Amino acid sequence: MKKLTTALLVAVLLLSASACASPQLSTAETCDRVRTVVSSPTGNMGKTGMIKLANQIRPIEAVSSDDLKPALQAILNYADESVKEHPDNAKLTELTAAYQEAGSTYSKFCS
Repeated sequence: MKKLTTALLVAVLLLSASACASPQLSTAETCDRVRTVVSSPTGNMGKTGMIKLANQIRPIEAVSSDDLKPALQAILNYADESVKEHPDNAKLTELTAAYQEAGSTYSKFCS
């Protein structure tokens, strides 16, 4: 009886884990989702706008295409550092270059 219970529990856990796994998006699907996020008004791009942008991009980045994953991660890294109470200026300068490169990558794949 103990083995049957264990086997059923393992089966249920495997099914629930596979149901939670999201498939990876294609580059076109990733572009569409990001386009939707950046086209919606977030107010000014101050702290609040950057927080909203990052929170909307996080779930997309998790399932994004391999082509756009590094660009979305660079955007998130920049947003996370820029909204800190006391951002590290040296790190922010470094992340700004990656953020601008991410914009170029996005334009390359999503134009």
